[in-house]
Amino acid sequence: MPKANGNQRTGGKSDGGSAGKTRGGGKAARTAAARARVAEMRAQEARRKRRRNWLAGLGAAAAVILVAVGITLAVTLGGSSAANNTAGGTPKLKLAALTTLGTLRAAPAPGPAGPEGVPIPAAPPLTGTATKATGPQVDGIGCNTSEQTLFHIHAHLTLFVNGAARQVPAGIGIPGAQGQRTRNGTFIDSGTCFYWLHTHAADGIIHIESPVQRSYTLGEFFNEWGQPLSTNRVGPATGKVTALYNGRVYLGNPADIPLTKHAQIQLEVGAPLIAPEKITFPNGL
Repeated sequence: MPKANGNQRTGGKSDGGSAGKTRGGGKAARTAAARARVAEMRAQEARRKRRRNWLAGLGAAAAVILVAVGITLAVTLGGSSAANNTAGGTPKLKLAALTTLGTLRAAPAPGPAGPEGVPIPAAPPLTGTATKATGPQVDGIGCNTSEQTLFHIHAHLTLFVNGAARQVPAGIGIPGAQGQRTRNGTFIDSGTCFYWLHTHAADGIIHIESPVQRSYTLGEFFNEWGQPLSTNRVGPATGKVTALYNGRVYLGNPADIPLTKHAQIQLEVGAPLIAPEKITFPNGL
């Protein structure tokens, strides 16, 4: 009996150890499960963080794209206006149809071709060149010892006073002008200096030859010439001034007319009004 009781005690001790082991195993399992949950939570947080970073990066990229598009549009629109003004493009001008002028008299027959291949009007000059600039800057326009070609375009000017043609004289913008006689007339090929706006012949071709790309106006050309230009005066001629620009009526002060590439400008003082003349720019002009 005592032995049996001992066995019972021994057996009881054995059962307590198993229970302890069971409790220990359950604790380890719970710990492992907790660690697994923590790892999963960390993994989820890492995934959320990566997603936030990705979305933030996507938003930043979109912002950069929008800014770039905005800059591009600003440069395109603003630059378009600048290019038009600085590189000889056509600015937005207030123009009207010729029909607003009523009946126009037909333009006279063109004169003989001059040394630049452009007709010279069979008429006297509007006025001489004694008043022209002699070297100092005019409206920020310099006078260089040689012609500048970084920005090199040409425009044409036609003049009428009370329906009669007038020449634009050669040598405007060329102090100390020296002419060379050709079979087609005199060509001014040298002088003490060349303003960036000048004429080589009496054919109305205005040479815009500048070391910088910028816009130039007809008023600046007249300032070099030393002659007034306004809505009621062209040089010594006074009266209502009608200005035509590329075959349309220019609405505004003729001094503001831009000298753009191959612009065909016609100024008419008084009446009758003459239909716009049109020249063909030869190669090289």
